[in-house]
Amino acid sequence: MIRHFKTAFLACILCTGCAVGPKYQRPTVPPAPSFKELAGNDEWKVATPSDELLKGKWWEMFGDPELNRLEEMININNQNVKQAEAQFRLARSFVLANRSNYYPTFTANPSITQSDAGSRTGRGGGTSQSFSLPLNATWEPDLWGRVRLSVENSTANAQVSAADLENARLSAQALLATDYFLLVANDMQQAILRETIEVYTRNLQLTTNRYNGGVASKSDITLAQTSLANAQADATDLRISRSQLEHAIAVLTGQAPSGFQVPVGSIKGPPPPIPLAVPSALLERRPDIAANERLVAAANANIGLAQTAYYPTLTLSATAGLLSSSLVNLFTYNSRIWSAGPSLAQTLYDFGRRNAQVQGAQASYDATVAAYRQNVLGAFQEVEDDLAALRYLAEEAVQQHVAVGAAQQSLVLEMARYRAGTDSYLNVITTQAIELNDRQQAVTILQRRMLAAVDLVKALGGGWDSSTLPTLEQLRSAELADPNNTQKVAQPVNK
Repeated sequence: MIRHFKTAFLACILCTGCAVGPKYQRPTVPPAPSFKELAGNDEWKVATPSDELLKGKWWEMFGDPELNRLEEMININNQNVKQAEAQFRLARSFVLANRSNYYPTFTANPSITQSDAGSRTGRGGGTSQSFSLPLNATWEPDLWGRVRLSVENSTANAQVSAADLENARLSAQALLATDYFLLVANDMQQAILRETIEVYTRNLQLTTNRYNGGVASKSDITLAQTSLANAQADATDLRISRSQLEHAIAVLTGQAPSGFQVPVGSIKGPPPPIPLAVPSALLERRPDIAANERLVAAANANIGLAQTAYYPTLTLSATAGLLSSSLVNLFTYNSRIWSAGPSLAQTLYDFGRRNAQVQGAQASYDATVAAYRQNVLGAFQEVEDDLAALRYLAEEAVQQHVAVGAAQQSLVLEMARYRAGTDSYLNVITTQAIELNDRQQAVTILQRRMLAAVDLVKALGGGWDSSTLPTLEQLRSAELADPNNTQKVAQPVNK
């Protein structure tokens, strides 16, 4: 028996290298040597060396202390990030579980049995007892790579989860920056309306005085009152959107809206220059693309797992222990028992089930590759869109600045003509509306530039890099099991 066991063990060791399954190769993507919107544009240059690329706390480039304070709360309090971190730890547990299949399983099954073989039949016998203390060992050698492929699959899925965590963090950071710039732009619009209301109030008093003096008509007063009421209504409407944005920021930072406030602020200036890399770097710098690529690797491992169903399964088992009818004699030499031997299982015919499983795994792989390539194309589009938006919004801001200056000058001249009695108040109202709209439009353009800058940072990956994805050895590390420190999930590794 021992000789046969050793022979089977040696055979399984020799067959361990006969692994099946396709070798993984990263899918190719359409080449993009440079970004189209960079051509002829002096505002952005490809960063050289790479040290100039986005890194770490990208929001600090905007130079807003309040934004910096709020962003720091994302990692600590954002519930979506916490959920993604818990999902990563779940995926990591599958890696550890699959990896344990490389090793034997040891079980113990002690028992005490009491039986009566014939006292009720009148044939003698009586009560007997049996004491058993066995130790069992079972091992399924990884002959065809089943365990290896399952570990590869779970490792790739854990890396997907780690990339999803980083994507959730980046999405929350970008959404917070977007809501913050919308809020402070709202404050700037509110400031414009406050100034406008003050001017309209003085104009109403001026028109009333002119009416009392017999210089202006009653319609001039009603026009002035209409303009003032409309400006006040617009200011009230802005308070609604500010409150909603403040509530959204509170939830993003993991706080109840009832006790949360963002102080009144303003956008300090145009968006800063954002360092770019060549388009191919997006494949390494965007967590969503990294997640899709790891899904392809997991799908590739699934093909191999499906193919291993064609091969037999070898199980080596052994039992050793003690068995006695008396507890006193249980631990004696004569009470020893043991057994050992291999078993082989092979599916002979399943009416095409295994073939269907392989075909399904291959189809799933092809679909995942297509999704990965589509994700890459979408990433290129997002960057191009944001570059175009920033480029043309910068031009529009200059043009709008000229329009605001002309409208303000026109309003001064129109008011002078009205005071001199050479023009009607209707022309004043029209000019005031144009001037107010131009000033508000200037703030809206600045707001859109800031949002486009945030979108561009997000489209570039926010300073993340795929080299921080955890390796198999890191997934085994106890540090990654710390639920209170999500920063340890993805630490840089040397490749």
